[in-house]
Amino acid sequence: MNPLEKRTPDNQYQRLLRNILENGVRTPSQQGVDALTLIAPEPMRFKLENGFPMITERNMNPKVSENLPVTVWQQAIGEICAFINGAHTVEELEKFGCFWWKSWATPEKCAKRGLATGDLGPGSYGAAFHDFPTSEGPSFNQFKHIIEQIKEEPQLRTHFVSPWVPQYIGRGKGKQQKVVVAPCHGWLNIRIIEGKLTLHMMQRSGDVPVGVPSNMVQYAALAMMIAHVTNTIPYEFVHSISDAHIYIDQIPAVEIMLSREARIFPTVSINKNKDNLFEFRKEDFELSDYNPHPGIKGIPVAI
Repeated sequence: MNPLEKRTPDNQYQRLLRNILENGVRTPSQQGVDALTLIAPEPMRFKLENGFPMITERNMNPKVSENLPVTVWQQAIGEICAFINGAHTVEELEKFGCFWWKSWATPEKCAKRGLATGDLGPGSYGAAFHDFPTSEGPSFNQFKHIIEQIKEEPQLRTHFVSPWVPQYIGRGKGKQQKVVVAPCHGWLNIRIIEGKLTLHMMQRSGDVPVGVPSNMVQYAALAMMIAHVTNTIPYEFVHSISDAHIYIDQIPAVEIMLSREARIFPTVSINKNKDNLFEFRKEDFELSDYNPHPGIKGIPVAI
């Protein structure tokens, strides 16, 4: 990453928020709260030399407490590390330092889908990434394959990963979902050009005030992990969202964020002593030079 004096503030996240407020259509949601929805806004493109794409419009690194011993950006990285290792239960995710899944994997939600309490299901991120079902016997580990393919054939346009297992996600007569939340993010196209790695993450559905900032963190971190273990340069993270939305009760918080100037992105460094993608943990990332605006307490989350 460039030194601080060579970085420029990035306002792409603010532009996305403003675009949804100005052009979004008010729609009902499964969660019972209306949302302003914008289909396929302009992607955000983050050159990693300009800093790590962690928003500064609110604090993503608040103080930890006895009840929650890990901060927001670390939970985001813990979550993606858990998913690429196949975690699909609340207990497994918490071992990786991600504590925000309890509200979605309740006894009621799990029972409705025929799952044990705390199980996100065989249609969840970890199951799809690590144990994708096949008709040929053993499940398929997508990230193991992608790392091998990048090393052997870096020039290919087919370095692609999907979180979507259709037979466990569909709804309708005679069908039962086998996932507590249909995957919202994680369609990945990785491209290596002149030794530089670009990770393009395509997101089906994005809660832009709350969820998207964590997605930015975890997939930028994933780009760094993959680049390190494939001996490529972490060059760019591109973030596309199909259904980008702001829930109506989040608008006051959005207005606060839009009233604040964007600041320079921070520095995040990775533990370069590890050479196995599946061994990375949140503790392998160090944050510095982060100067955000104060946190905004109580931004509603639709569950």
